[in-house]
Order: sequence, then C-alpha cells, then structure tokens
Amino acid sequence: MKQPNQKLKLMYLSQILLEQTDEEHTLTVQDMIAELSKLGISAERKSVYDDIEYLRLFGLDICSRKSRTTDYFVASREFELPELKLLVDSVQSSKFITHKKSMELISKIEKLTSRENAKKLHRQVFVTNRVKTLNEQIYYNVDKIHDAIAANRMITFRYFDLDVNKKKVYRKNGELYTESPVSLTWDDENYYLITYKQKYGRYVHYRVDRMESIELTENERCLGDEDFDLSAHSKRVFHMFNGSETEVTVKFANELVGVVYDRFGVDIPIIKTDENHFTCRVKVAVSPHFLSWIISFGSRAKILAPQNVVDELRALVGSIAKMYEE
Repeated sequence: MKQPNQKLKLMYLSQILLEQTDEEHTLTVQDMIAELSKLGISAERKSVYDDIEYLRLFGLDICSRKSRTTDYFVASREFELPELKLLVDSVQSSKFITHKKSMELISKIEKLTSRENAKKLHRQVFVTNRVKTLNEQIYYNVDKIHDAIAANRMITFRYFDLDVNKKKVYRKNGELYTESPVSLTWDDENYYLITYKQKYGRYVHYRVDRMESIELTENERCLGDEDFDLSAHSKRVFHMFNGSETEVTVKFANELVGVVYDRFGVDIPIIKTDENHFTCRVKVAVSPHFLSWIISFGSRAKILAPQNVVDELRALVGSIAKMYEE
C-alpha cells in the first residue's frame, strides 16, 4: 500500500538539503531518511541515492565528502553568502525602506541560504536607530510608477512634506499633481521620480516616499528628449534639486581629483593649471546644493566662470556669514 506524501519526497529532500546543508554542515543518507520521517515520509537508502542523482540532473549542486561516512551538502546556490551579505547591507542602509519592511526583506533574503548561513546574515543586521522613511506605501508607489512608464501613461498623485510634529502637510492644499513619469532613480539614499514638465520644458523630481494616492490616467505621457540619459542627468543634478543648467569652470586642488571623478565620471576632461591644481568645465544644475558642495571643499575648490555663478556663490557665503555675525 502506497504511503501518503510519497510523491512529495523528492521536493522535501531538495528542501532539506537546501535548508540544512552547506560546506560546513552536511547530512548523511541516514540523516536524510530521519528528516523525511519527521515529515511522515518513509524512505530506503537506495531510493534516497536515486533521488540525489535526480536532483543533480535537475541542476542542484550536491557534493559528497567521504570520511567515516559519506556526507552530502549543497555546494553552490543562486546567491552565494557574500552576495547575500551585500543585499542585506543594501536593504538595511536604505533610507527609503521602512524599518518594518527592512526586517521583512532581510527575513526573505535569509531563506536563500542554509539555516546556519542565515544566522551569519542575521548577526550583521543592524536596523534600529537608522534613518528610515515612515511611508509604508513606497513599494506600491514604485510598482504603480513602473506600470505607468510601461503603459506610457501620465499619473496623478498628492505630494506632502513633514512638519516639526512629523505630520503630513500637503502641497497645493492637497490638490492632485498630474505628471509624465520618465524614470525612477536612487540618489542620496532616497528614491526619486523624474518627470517631464512640457509647460516649462524641463525635468522635475519628486521623492517617492512623499507621494500618495498614485493613479494612472488615460492620457499619454508628454516626454522631452527621447534619448534622455539618466546617468548624465544625475551627474548634472545635485541631490535631485533643480536649477538653471549652466556650464561652470571650477579650479580644484589635485587631491580632489578622485572626488571629481566620482561625481562627474572618469571621462570628464581636466586641465592641469599648476603643480597643485587642475580645472574642469562641467554642465550642472546650479542650485544651492551645488554651491554648498563647492563650499564644502573650502579653499581647495573655486568657481572661475561664469560670473553670475561666482556672484551667486558670494551671495550665499555672505548670507551665511551675516547670519553668524548677528
């Protein structure tokens, strides 16, 4: 008489090997029979040997090691432990992922390796007290925005800021924004939606975690440059703050060359001006964030042209100095 669950034996054996084995933790055939028995499945040694071969043919990388006994383990997986550690680090350090969702995602990542390796992943988890968004809707927001881009549709949404009491304050008195989504980008540890404003002929950015009630419309998107380059756009825009796009010449101290490459890419042309400095011309959105970036380097960075940007920087420094004089 056939026992119940026998048809599930191969699947359960695969699960047992994936969950309980790795190079440091192995199972003998007798161990596998015992684990199957706990699940109400009886098995003979020969049938388990056959099952192991079937699983190998299916693609599961099962290796054996002989000592006093023959021990089996899963040698490689879709994700190796160092890769999973990178994923866990990314999730827990991301500001736009809430504390609750971070823990849920990390729990799912841990299931991609053995139980013992999952413990190693869990030990490195440190989410408490990290800066995290409060908006649990961000995942649905991202999904709807991707749907809109794929369907070539405009979207509507409400947009808010947080006040000193952490309460939502809606912009435009809570009226709906109607925008043409172009792309999503991750900048300064936040998720942003880039949209195109046909009326002004420019791109605008919105924090995805500050968006609410997103809906697709029946209207097609109005897009600007069909060859929009997200990478080039991100180099020009500082922390997703818009400004007038201008070609700016800046003199930097040589020790900042790595910072310049990190910001604008290694292909940016630089000109050596003396033994200690170089200049480069960059196309940027001139905003207070760009000017503050320059100021952060003190005497090691100086805007040379155009004059109106130099004047903007002087005015910003002057207003800051005046505030401290008062």
